[in-house]
Amino acid sequence: MTPRRAFTREGEEARRAALIAATLDLIAEGGPQAATVRAIALRAGVTQGLIRHYFASKEELTAAAHEALMTELTEASAARLDQMSDTHAGRLAKFVADAVSPPVTAPRAVSLWAASMHLVARDPHMRAVHEATYLAFRDRLERLIRDALAEAGRFTGDSRDLAIAANALLDGLWIEAGALPELFSPKQLKSIAIKVLSRLLQISLPEV
Repeated sequence: MTPRRAFTREGEEARRAALIAATLDLIAEGGPQAATVRAIALRAGVTQGLIRHYFASKEELTAAAHEALMTELTEASAARLDQMSDTHAGRLAKFVADAVSPPVTAPRAVSLWAASMHLVARDPHMRAVHEATYLAFRDRLERLIRDALAEAGRFTGDSRDLAIAANALLDGLWIEAGALPELFSPKQLKSIAIKVLSRLLQISLPEV
C-alpha cells in the first residue's frame, strides 16, 4: 500500500508542475493574457477541469507559477553555498556573483518577472507570493551579510538595511543583464556586484 500512495503523490506533483510549466511558457511567449485556462490545458495536455482540481482559479495558478520562478532563481543564487571550505565573506561573494550570472540572469526569467509585476498591485495572490519570495531572498542575503560582517569584526545593528540596499543593487544588475544581455559579460557583472557590495559593507569580499 505504501508504494502505491507514494506513486500517487508523485503523479499529483508532476501534474501540478506541468501546469505551472505550461503557464510560465505561455506568459513568456505572449504575456499574462496568453495564459488562459484553455491555453494552459492544451499546452499541458490536460482538461480544463483538471486545472480546477489543483487550483481554485487562474489567478491562483498564475501566482503559483510566479512563486516557482522566483524560488528557482533564489535557489540558483544559493547553489554554491554548501561548499564548506569557504569563509563567510567567500559565501557571500558566491551568492552575490551567482545572483547576477546565468541561469539567474536568463532573459526569459527577467521577462517573466516583468510580465507578472503589473499583477502584484491588483491581485492578492500575486502580492502575497511576491512578498514571500522577496523576503526569502532578502532574509538569506541578510544572514550572509551579518555573518560576513561578524567574521570581519564589524558588528552592526543595520544588517537589515544593508540587505535591502544590497538586494536593490542585485535587482538592478539582474534586470539590466536580462534585458540587454549582449552589453555585459558575466565576469563584468560579478565584479561590479562584489566591488560595490564590498564598499557598502566596508569589508573585503573575494572575487569569484
